[in-house]
Amino acid sequence: MQLCLDHPWLTLDLGDTMRLISWAPHRGGLTTARHILWREVRNADLTEDFDVLAWLKQECAARGMADAVAMLTSRKIATFSRAERVVGTVRAQAVATVGLSNSERAGDDMSPSDAPRSGYGTINIAVMIDLPLDDVGLIEAQSIASAARTAAVLESGAMSLDGPATGTGTDCIVVAAPAGEMPFCGLHTPQGKAIAAAVYAAVRAGADQWIAETGGKPYDLG
Repeated sequence: MQLCLDHPWLTLDLGDTMRLISWAPHRGGLTTARHILWREVRNADLTEDFDVLAWLKQECAARGMADAVAMLTSRKIATFSRAERVVGTVRAQAVATVGLSNSERAGDDMSPSDAPRSGYGTINIAVMIDLPLDDVGLIEAQSIASAARTAAVLESGAMSLDGPATGTGTDCIVVAAPAGEMPFCGLHTPQGKAIAAAVYAAVRAGADQWIAETGGKPYDLG
């Protein structure tokens, strides 16, 4: 797995074509790809009438990576964090960009806040394991990565308007693995433990860095 920072892009080369699951704005869902991209944008670029999905598709094609899975963030991509964990014979590697200006708390049932935001920093994660999984295993792996993200944000002390943050309103997580037949990826399995540990470490490092830079305040309340 290789990373290349070429602002405003961060490119992750998985080393081979793999099976991926995500809700990324470009080629999300269950798909096959070799590359995962981050594209840094400015908050001012994302106006309500701007067709960001069509724009991102064109940007990826212009870069010669129309088949990549791509995410967007206003967090400076040079702040990315990386972690690797091995459990038994399974290795997981995670890369994350972490901005918490858009922090939210899962479980809050209040109406959306009209408070002005100081930015739309988000959490974008890519995690790869070397154990071949089938699509059911990938779905479970996605749940493990999401849980690890939440644990890292909670334990970082980041706050939303409604209490301890559990993530942001625009997080995105991509999980990659070689295509295979393994349908299991629970927290008690080596693959689940490796994914959880790598994602937790990468997100926690990024969250701690963001809090150190900003003081941990996600909203500009005047």
